[in-house]
Amino acid sequence: MRQKIVWPIICLLLSFYGQAQPREYDIILRGGTVYDGSGSRPFVADVAIQADTIAAIGDLFSAKGKTEISATNFAIAPGFINMLSWADGTLLQDGRAVSDIKQGVTLEVFGEGLSPGPRQRKKGDHRWTTLGGYFDHLEKMGVSPNFASFVGATTVRTYVLGYENVKPTSIQMQQMRKLVRDAMKEGAMGVGSSLIYAPATFASTEELIELCKVAGQYGGMYITHMRSESDKILEALNETFRISKEANIPAEIYHLKINHQRNWNKIDTVLFKIDSARKAGLEISADVYPYIASATGLKERVPNWAQEGGFKELLKRIGNPVTRRKIVYDMEHGIPTRNSDPKDVMMSGFRKDSLAKLYNNKRLDEVARLHGKNADETVLDLLVADRSPIGAVYFLISQENMRRMLQQPYVSVGSDAGAPALTKNFTDQGIHPRAYGTFARILGKYVREEKLLSLEEAIRRMTSLPAGHLKILKRGALKPGYFADVVVFDPEKIQDHATFENPHQYATGVLHVFVNGVPVLKDGEHTGATPGRCVRGPGYIK
Repeated sequence: MRQKIVWPIICLLLSFYGQAQPREYDIILRGGTVYDGSGSRPFVADVAIQADTIAAIGDLFSAKGKTEISATNFAIAPGFINMLSWADGTLLQDGRAVSDIKQGVTLEVFGEGLSPGPRQRKKGDHRWTTLGGYFDHLEKMGVSPNFASFVGATTVRTYVLGYENVKPTSIQMQQMRKLVRDAMKEGAMGVGSSLIYAPATFASTEELIELCKVAGQYGGMYITHMRSESDKILEALNETFRISKEANIPAEIYHLKINHQRNWNKIDTVLFKIDSARKAGLEISADVYPYIASATGLKERVPNWAQEGGFKELLKRIGNPVTRRKIVYDMEHGIPTRNSDPKDVMMSGFRKDSLAKLYNNKRLDEVARLHGKNADETVLDLLVADRSPIGAVYFLISQENMRRMLQQPYVSVGSDAGAPALTKNFTDQGIHPRAYGTFARILGKYVREEKLLSLEEAIRRMTSLPAGHLKILKRGALKPGYFADVVVFDPEKIQDHATFENPHQYATGVLHVFVNGVPVLKDGEHTGATPGRCVRGPGYIK
């Protein structure tokens, strides 16, 4: 009898003892204002991280953390997703991705027309030939952010067809579809295109539809730098919608914008067409960067026909007096699309130091005066002299249009840049300030200062919205069971500092960043940790 009484008492005491013991987590962020990524109103809470996972959110006063961090008066948010990143190249030079980590970016998404694979094996380079091989290489190398990629339509095209303006045969089209299929199985997010650049511009709508049909079968999406962002932007939108409809695939417009002042009044029509397509059942989205200037090569002032075969062939054509006269004639007459005024073009990146010292940060009209020729002749001379496409910044975007596009509920954020560091290998190069300031600029200038968006809505655009478009599971939100990609920042101080004249300046105001539960930024300084993983698309087959 006595044993029957004592044992329940012991069990009850053990139960009370177990309840009294505080739960221990690896990390607890204390008392921050939680923006969970949904766009809902924020709330004050503790956030616990265990290994690579968000373990608990709430009042965790009885819990303990092996590491505890005060987040009082700071925002705690999901890590930001960069929908248009060129860090696939910069990560190979420096895996820390410092400029983006300092803004709270925890996922870089590559593939605007070009992707790291598939590629032909190069002599002496045995690192990878497939997109999946690149993913494995980057993980083995060790990088700070997570990463994902579309398979580039241009990459697929050049793999099979080279740089020529040709239509694929049925057999070649079959090869291209297979490359897309393989990439989707390796984890690609879908197909990405960049249709203003040769040789991408040589691809027909029908060719793109065929590639996208394959991606759609694996749950992927189509994402595009449209064929025109200027005089023919409405036709380019129609092409995007047609691809989405006929391939039965969601479509996203890269860096939505309208170039050249003569086209700025098309903003209402552009937004109306996108809204109409969405209401008609197409899954159309877009991303933006918050600047009034874009950046690309100076060579893009040259007509596409002259670029067929690649840059070396372009230089040969420039060197032929007869062909050069035809190139100049087309440039003077606005082919392909009425070139921008030279005063709106700023030189930003030469291969040769001697040319960089002379012309970097100068406008093309001034460079032409110094060179002693008109702008078109000067462009051709510089391309030959530098033997590179030459980086340039194009001031063609309306500030008011950019604000309106940023307010659209389907618009996420992409930097359209790499993720450099303030080291000589990067600072010697010209660059657009968006590489250092895109996300901080939105949160500082357009949320805090201009109140264009609420903070919770801006965070939704950087987190759950792109994660949903990409069909990524367990990222893009602060929820128990989700991966611990987390950013802690000061909403009152987050700020970009990079300018067009002095772009190599880090943003400030982000205090802590965690990638898969590992601190990569602590008190504003990079820890050197490289916990980044490949985030693979819905068609991935192990």
